[in-house]
Formats: sequence, C-alpha cells, structure tokens
Amino acid sequence: MNFLGYEAIMLAFEANGVIGLRLMKIASGGVDAGREVILMVQEKVEAAAEAQMTLMGGGSAEAVLVGYRRRVALNAERLSTRSAR
Repeated sequence: MNFLGYEAIMLAFEANGVIGLRLMKIASGGVDAGREVILMVQEKVEAAAEAQMTLMGGGSAEAVLVGYRRRVALNAERLSTRSAR
C-alpha cells in the first residue's frame, strides 16, 4: 500500500474514534457540550485553511493527510483525558 492510502485509511479509523468521543461529550449536554460544538467547527475551518496553505505551498496530499491525522490525534488525547476525569 502506498503512503497516501495508508494515511487515508488511518485517518478514517482515528477520526471515527474522535467522532465517538465528541458525540458522548455533546450528548452529555451542558456548557461543555456547547463549547465542544463551537470548537469542532472552529477546528474544521482551521484544518481546511491549513490544508489549503499546504497545497498552495507545494505540499502533497500526503502532507495534508498527515496534518489532519495530527489534529485528530490531539483531539483524541484532549477528549479522552477530559472524559477520564
């Protein structure tokens, strides 16, 4: 499997976990749920801008996927440590 395919598959699996964590956070309701929704939208806009800048700067699709995976990993860590409290 080429690097692009590997990155895409891993992103799909990792993002699925973050989606589950986010859904649990949102379903719990309250102020934290509202903040999570706002943060989710902000992060998506920032990630899209970062991807665009990467590509405009001559970066590859692989570099974009690596950037998305980095963001997903940070979200997974943040959401799993908060839910463990």
